[in-house]
Amino acid sequence: YTLHRMCPDAPIYTSVFDKNLTEFKDAQIIASYLQNIPFASQNHRFLLPFMPHVFETFDFRDFDIVISSCHSCAKGIITKPNTVHICYCHAPMRYVWDNAQEYIKEYEMNPFLKKIGEKFLHKIRIWDKLAAARPDYYITNSRYIKDKIKKFYKRDAAVIHPPVDMDKFYISGAPKNYYLAIGRLTPYKKFSLLVDVFNDLGYPLKIVGTGVEYSKLKSCANKNIEFLGHVEEKELPHLYAEARALVFPQIEDFGIAPLEAMASGTPVIAYKAGGALESVKEGVTGLFFEEQNALMLEAALYRFEKMRDSFNPQKIRSHIEKFSIENFVEKFEKFIEKIKEPQARYPVTIV
Repeated sequence: YTLHRMCPDAPIYTSVFDKNLTEFKDAQIIASYLQNIPFASQNHRFLLPFMPHVFETFDFRDFDIVISSCHSCAKGIITKPNTVHICYCHAPMRYVWDNAQEYIKEYEMNPFLKKIGEKFLHKIRIWDKLAAARPDYYITNSRYIKDKIKKFYKRDAAVIHPPVDMDKFYISGAPKNYYLAIGRLTPYKKFSLLVDVFNDLGYPLKIVGTGVEYSKLKSCANKNIEFLGHVEEKELPHLYAEARALVFPQIEDFGIAPLEAMASGTPVIAYKAGGALESVKEGVTGLFFEEQNALMLEAALYRFEKMRDSFNPQKIRSHIEKFSIENFVEKFEKFIEKIKEPQARYPVTIV
């Protein structure tokens, strides 16, 4: 969305578009033929076999700069030789690279479909490696993902951290009566670890999100754990502001939820890995736990309970002002200025 705000007149090309996204109501959206499939925007992950072809068929002949925002196939677009293609890569396609075996093992599906899935992911991996050579420049969201891009794609990337809209979030003086967790309820996000630990400790926990593990996790949870399901964007600031802490047990590319919590003056208890290492400051904006197991998380929660009054909400919020939208836009524009020729027109599009 920030790229759209930065280039409001640039058309946006996408495989499928959710028309409920009101922030894009004034944007020129060009969706692929997949948009004609009923419920495509709600079931886009099942459309992965079509995605390489979709992005390769978009026509960018009229543009001098194309910015692809990519965690999967968008970087595979084909541009003319004198078009500058900048890929803002959120991560190499995780389900075909570092998490490939974990995805197949942990997702509950028919064993026959798993066998088919393994062969399909092999083919997608080959395409993804070829597609990774197409962008002229890479920007990424964290040093953690920069290293992955180097490992899997053999490409260098500049790091520009994603922004948080500071104006959306606020510090509340209300009592902090619950812990909060936010995300898609999928195996690699480790919400099962949260349920186990909070069942044991009895601390109040609110979980925001939906996903394949929703019913399973809810059936295992005690009454102190509340599943809120999908929550509208306008409700999130209130939930962050009145939480005791955000609990973040997963490895993320960068992680927007911790930024939103800290913008609300709320500390973060995070697994010490991935992008959280670049946003959370130990003892100032939150705490880390060393391993993704119940013992380590429980120890971190006990430690937090003893020292939670020492966290200063204003100091937490001030720490993440460097992740503002203004800073993101300034860094991105400077990057473009560095690579473009001064005399060019450079009409821009976003993928």
